[in-house]
Amino acid sequence: MLVRGILVDAYSFSLVLKSCSRLKLLNKGMQIHGLISKFDFGSDVFLRNCLICLYIRCGVVQFGRQVFDRMREKDSFSYNLMIDGYVKRGMVSLARELFDAMPLEMKNLVSWNTMISGYVKLDGGFECAKDLFNEMPERDLVSWNLMIDCCAKNGKMGLAQLLFDRMSERDVVSWATMVDGHAKMGNIDVARGFFDAMPQRDVISCNAMMAGYVNNGRYQEALKVFHDMISGSRFDLAPDTVSLLSVLSAITQLGCIHEGIAIHSYMQAHGFSTSGNLGVALVDMYAKCGSIEQAMHVFEGIPEKNIDHWNAMIGGLAIHGLGDLAFELFMEMERRSIKPDDITFIAVLHACGHSGMVKEGLVCFEIMRRFHKIVPKLQHYGCIVDILSRAGYVQVAAKFVKEMPIKPNHVVWRTLLSACTNHENLILGEPLAKHLIEMDSYDSSSYILLSNMYAQFGLWDHVRRVRTIMKERDLNKIPGCSLIELEGTVLEFFVGST
Repeated sequence: MLVRGILVDAYSFSLVLKSCSRLKLLNKGMQIHGLISKFDFGSDVFLRNCLICLYIRCGVVQFGRQVFDRMREKDSFSYNLMIDGYVKRGMVSLARELFDAMPLEMKNLVSWNTMISGYVKLDGGFECAKDLFNEMPERDLVSWNLMIDCCAKNGKMGLAQLLFDRMSERDVVSWATMVDGHAKMGNIDVARGFFDAMPQRDVISCNAMMAGYVNNGRYQEALKVFHDMISGSRFDLAPDTVSLLSVLSAITQLGCIHEGIAIHSYMQAHGFSTSGNLGVALVDMYAKCGSIEQAMHVFEGIPEKNIDHWNAMIGGLAIHGLGDLAFELFMEMERRSIKPDDITFIAVLHACGHSGMVKEGLVCFEIMRRFHKIVPKLQHYGCIVDILSRAGYVQVAAKFVKEMPIKPNHVVWRTLLSACTNHENLILGEPLAKHLIEMDSYDSSSYILLSNMYAQFGLWDHVRRVRTIMKERDLNKIPGCSLIELEGTVLEFFVGST
C-alpha cells in the first residue's frame, strides 16, 4: 500500500500491529510505530493501545509503559492492558501501583479480576487478594472462581467452602477447583464427593481427581477414573497429556505392565507424541515394571530426545543392575555433546554402584566436577559412598565421608553403617551406629544394623541389650513390601515385621 501510494489510515495500522503482536515481530512492530508517528496518528487512543499490546506480547513491558505514559488520553483498556502485562510477568507491585492510580470510573470487572489473579499467583498474596475481593463493587463468576482458587492454593479450604456455598452460579471451574484443593490437602474422599456431585465434568476435573489419587497413594482408583474417561460409560471425555502422565504414574507405582502396554497402545492410536514428558513417563514405566527391553525400544524410537529421556533410560538401566549399559549410554551422550545435568550423574553413579563399577563411578564423578563444572550435591557424594561401600572399600568410604565439604545426612551414615555390617567391620561400625542412634533415637534401622553386627561376631549379650532398648522404646522393624502382577492382578507381600 505504501509503495503504491495507497492512502493508509488508523485501521490499516491497527491490523498490521495486531499481526505483529500475534507473531511477536518486535522489530517490524517498532518500524510500524515509527510510521505511525510520521503519519501523525500518534494521538489515536486505539492505535496507542495496539502499540502497548505489541510491546507487552513481545516481552518488552517497559516499552509498553513508555507508550502508556506518553498518552494524553487513556481509556479503561489502556490501564487494563498495562496491569495485565505486569501481572503476567510477575510484576504485581507495579500492577498494583497502576491499579491504585487508575481513575475509579475506569475500573471495571476486568481491572479487579486481573489484579486478584496477580495475587493468586503470588506467594503470600492471599490477604491482598481477599481485601480486593471484599472491596469489589460487583463480582462475576470469574471473580468468585479466582478467590476460591486463591483459598485452595493457600490451603484455606474452609473459606473456599464458604465462598462456594455463597455463589449464585457455578461452572465446571468452580467444582474442579474444590476437587483439586481438597485433593492437594489430602482430603481425597471429600474431593471425590465434590467430583461425584459435579453436574458436568471436564478433562481438568478428571485430571485433578486422578492426580489427587496418585499423590495420596490410591493408584487403583486413579486408574479407574482414567478407564471411566475413555470408556464413555460415565464421562465420555478424551484424555490429554496431563491425564496420561497421571495414569502412567499410577501404573508405574502399581507395576501393572499390562495396563502400561494398553496405555501405550492408546497413545499410539490417538497420535500422542513421545518427544516430551510422555516419552519420559513411558520409558520410566516400562523400566520400573520390569521390561527394560521395551523401555529401550521406546527410548530408541523417540525422534527428538531431551535430557529427561536420557536420564530416564539411564535410571532404568540402573534399576536393572545394567551398569555397563548405563555407563555406555552416558558416554554416548558425551560423544553427541548432549549436556548432562545433576540428575544424569545421580543415575549413572547409582548404576555404577549397583554393578560394582568403582573405577567408572569415580571417573563419572570427576567428569561432573572438572569437565561439566557441576557442583556435587549430597546425593552425588552419597552415591560415591555407596559405590565404595558396596565394593568393600569401607575405610576409603569412611575417609571420603570425613572429607566431604557437605555435612552428611542419615542416608550417607546409614550407607556406611550397612557396609560395615556387610563386611564385618565392628571397629568402624559400632561407634557409627551409636552416633546414628544419638542423631535419631526412634529410627529402628540403626538398632537393627547394630544388632546384626553384634550377631555376626557372636556378641549375644550386646544383641539382647540392643533388642531390650528397642522394646523399651517400642521400636519395630519396618516390614518390607513387594508388589507382583499375576494374571492382571497386583499382589502385595509384606515380610520382616516384628
